[in-house]
Amino acid sequence: MGKTQAGSVVEAPISFTDVIFLSDKPQLPLEVRRLFRQKKLSFRLLPMEGYRQVHLRPDLVGTVIIDAEGIDASQDQRLGRIMETLERDNLGIILLTQRIKRAVRSFSLMPSDSSFSMTGKFASISLDALWARISVNLADRKKQESGIAVKPAPSLSAAQRFATNTSDDASSETEPHTDNLTEQLRLAGMVQRDFLPAHLPNSDAAQWAVTFIPAEWVSGDIYDVARIDEQHIGFYIADAVGHSMPAALLTIFIKQAMVLRETIDMSYRIFSPTEVITNLNLKMLGQKLSGYQFATCCYGLLNVKTRQLSFARAGHPYPVLFRKGHEPQQLETRGALLGVFDNAEFTQSSVQLQSGDRLLLYSDGAEALVGQLIDNAGFQFTEELLALRDAPIRQIVDALTELQSQRRITPEEVDDFTLVGLQIP
Repeated sequence: MGKTQAGSVVEAPISFTDVIFLSDKPQLPLEVRRLFRQKKLSFRLLPMEGYRQVHLRPDLVGTVIIDAEGIDASQDQRLGRIMETLERDNLGIILLTQRIKRAVRSFSLMPSDSSFSMTGKFASISLDALWARISVNLADRKKQESGIAVKPAPSLSAAQRFATNTSDDASSETEPHTDNLTEQLRLAGMVQRDFLPAHLPNSDAAQWAVTFIPAEWVSGDIYDVARIDEQHIGFYIADAVGHSMPAALLTIFIKQAMVLRETIDMSYRIFSPTEVITNLNLKMLGQKLSGYQFATCCYGLLNVKTRQLSFARAGHPYPVLFRKGHEPQQLETRGALLGVFDNAEFTQSSVQLQSGDRLLLYSDGAEALVGQLIDNAGFQFTEELLALRDAPIRQIVDALTELQSQRRITPEEVDDFTLVGLQIP
């Protein structure tokens, strides 16, 4: 196997490849190329956008290494989309974030003065450790191919999957076990919903509307709308990678780690949106979460008296502002994915809201109904959303929810669907 120059036309894999190396650089690091050849691995270098071709035939790929070195994480939103797409394809991912010019003791046949940092959670690893991660991913892939472990189609609910995997002949023997697993998942979903707000802080100063539709029993999305004091309301949507149980567990961690204010003696201080997001990112990194756990988030802080809205985001879709007499507007601010880069920077923006303004936060499961980024044209809102530009926020949320229920989607498109809407009366 050789390399494909970054930016060239790339076709879907036509034969099994052990390692796909995604990078915007023109060639593989020399040490990595030597490792592949020594271990007799088939490999292919593709540009970052080559993940689309991998997605077409994931069954022909062993594992994927993503070279994120040099990527401006605060601007490059591709990384989250790439990792989530490959995760849905059940592909093992290894993320290299930076090259470290420091020797790491190596027991391989090829000692090297270079090492790599992975996902910002490891100090550094040798090529031996990199090979260990690759071999584990390849071993898992072989098990999947042999039928030992097969990821269920995400279009089925948990209950449907268990029912589908139970044969007629064995149904009587496995029915108690199936029922128990289904019940456990149902209860897990109920526990997760207990972490959602029981009531929204509606008032004469701010009206709220939300929709929360998990793809399965449990969700990789979580949201909150919380009154911090008489003058401030904090609200957010966070989206953990995937929509399975690991993602759901991460949302519970996010909920507990999302601190909006601190108490100092007899007083308190409200954290700014950048502080909230930065602290959350550091807590996720500090946990050194196993697997490929990362998340996106958009957090807003509303002053209900002045109508000043401050917000920050971490790899999440931009909020959309609806103002009478104007086209819908994306509120842009820079911010990297959560739990990936320990040196990530998050910027904060503010907007002065006025009577009649409406704001929409959404998870990526709703992107198809909101709009998409088109080459040479920028972000384009859907006709359905544009038709709702003057509607009250409750009507916007209800209409998008109804449209989502009517969509015919493929298994690869199944995702959690969450909307949080705000209207200034």
